[in-house]
Formats: sequence, C-alpha cells, structure tokens
Amino acid sequence: MNAKDETRNPIGVGIVGLGFMAATHLKAYRQIEGCRIAALCNSSGRNLDGDFSAVTGNIGSGEPLKLDMTEVKAYRDFAEMLAHSAVQVVDICAPTHAHPELAIAALKAGKHVICEKPLARTTREARQIADVAASAGRILMPAMCLRFLPEWVWLKQAIDSKAYGKALAARFRRVAQPPGWGQKFFLDGKLSGGALLDLHIHDTDFIQFCFGRPLSVFSTGFSKVSGAIDHVVTQYQVASGASVSAEGSWAMTEGFGFHMSYTAIFEHATADFDVARGAGALKLFEKGKEPRALCLSGQDGYFGELSYLIECVRSGRPPSTVTPQDGVSAIEICEAEERSVNSGKIVAL
Repeated sequence: MNAKDETRNPIGVGIVGLGFMAATHLKAYRQIEGCRIAALCNSSGRNLDGDFSAVTGNIGSGEPLKLDMTEVKAYRDFAEMLAHSAVQVVDICAPTHAHPELAIAALKAGKHVICEKPLARTTREARQIADVAASAGRILMPAMCLRFLPEWVWLKQAIDSKAYGKALAARFRRVAQPPGWGQKFFLDGKLSGGALLDLHIHDTDFIQFCFGRPLSVFSTGFSKVSGAIDHVVTQYQVASGASVSAEGSWAMTEGFGFHMSYTAIFEHATADFDVARGAGALKLFEKGKEPRALCLSGQDGYFGELSYLIECVRSGRPPSTVTPQDGVSAIEICEAEERSVNSGKIVAL
C-alpha cells in the first residue's frame, strides 16, 4: 500500500486514560502518517476537550498540547468508545490496575491494543491479557519505549553484532523524585507496584531484550513513598556471564528531578549514556581513539514504538520487536526482584 492509500485510509486510534502518557502518545501520533486520533475516553471527563496544557510529567519538552477535536469523538464510557467503528486500535494509558479490564474488553471487541507498561499489576493478570489477545487474533503490544529509543537501539545492535567485542558488563540507572502527578495512583503501591514495577521495569525489560531472560536476580531495596518497592538495585545473572545491574528509584528528594543513564563495557570499547549531557548524551570510548559523542538520527522512543505499531496493524504482522510474552516476562522478573528484596536471597527464574 502506498503513502497516498495510507493517507486516504488512516488507522483510527482511540486513547483511554488522558494523563501525562496520553499527552506524550498524542504528540507522537501527530508525526505519524497513516493514522489519526478517532476517539478519546476518560471516565472522569478530564481533558476530553483535547486541552492537555496543564498536564506535566518527567520527560519530553513540556510543550503544551491542544488537540483539534473537530473529528475526534469524546467518551466517558469505554464501552461506547469500543462501539465506534472508526476505532481500530485502542491505546491504553490508564493506571496499571485498570489495564486488564480495559485490554480484555478491547480485544474481545475486535480492537488491536497497545498498552502502557507494565502490562498489568501482576504476572497472572498479564498472562490473562496475552491469552485473550491470542484467542481473539488481535495485536497486543506492550509499550516498552526503550526498545525504540535511538541510544538504546544502538546499544542493542552493538551487543548483538559484537562490533566492539563481547559485552562484559552493563549498568543501567533510572532514578527520580516521587511522581508529582497522579499521586492517588502512583503513591499507592497496591495499585502501581511502586518504582520497581512502574519505573525500573523499563531497564528490567531492556536487559532481557539484550541479554535474554535472566537466570536469577539478587536485589536490595526499600519502600519510601508508596508502600511498595520504591528503590531497587538488582544484579542479574545472564547466560553470557556478563555483569549486568540496574538501579531504579522514586526515592530521591524533591528537586532532584529525573535521571537516566547506562554504561556498557565491551572488550574493545566503553559506551556511556547520560541524559544530562543533552545532544551529546551517548559517548563512545575506544582504545587508541579520541572519545566521541555519537549523534544518532531518529525520533524518540514513543514515535518509534507507535509508528511500529501502526505499521504492524496495517500489514497484519504481529509485533516481533516487543511481544505480549515480553510484557509478561518483564513483570515476572520484577516480581522475582521484589521477592529477593524481601527475602535477602537470590531468586531463580
């Protein structure tokens, strides 16, 4: 199908849950050819006018978003949105505890689904969603944006290709002050899973993407704001023998903001990413050469994952870069990390 056909027959997207992540997704969809926002849904009625100017979060430009609602239907009732024939894809940006009900209803209604991470609050619920998707023959894609972010795409390719030799070690860090938005949800660990499940899962998932599902985990951590694990440091045992670890936190004091980084040690080079360096965030150090910043082309991870989703829906091919089972596995690994924190022991997977 050519570009003109894509413009003439765009994939209709309905978004449910209209907070920070919905605004982030909307900004990405505006840059993607071959799709359109067909509907918005929020049971509270908040932001159904398309004005997201007051919505804030921990990433992105902070550019105010006002969506033209001329051809967009607004719903407070999710079942009514599912009945809208123009909605082919449901994008779930609602709080984690609502994911199973929303995703299963959408899949049973014949819609394709992309669901913000984590796929569900528990492994059992995530498996239920994946099973329904398989039975319904619909696309289900967990929104794991790191797999599409240029600096992380580069790292995955460097590990797989052994361009700098074998990967000997990798350390990931994603730390922040407690969320300043959605606190009724985020700061209730029974609903959100705390920083372990809502924030740290990004790096847990990326580690399984690069090194395969860990053989075991050893984690230390503590609760500070949610009642769940809000700070975690994990050592992952992986099949290659590489030394792999990750730190995730919502425990930083107010004013700290948000920080993410990684360092990967190869046989012949070291790669270091630090978001605080801006355009020069990714630096490569090779023996006998001057250190250099790698300025990578490509859009952000949200554009990457959503454009990939639209391509999969249009072609009828299920996603392979991130699968429903990946989403289930990431939660299962995080649950093993939680057990390790609580027991002080290594937990096998």
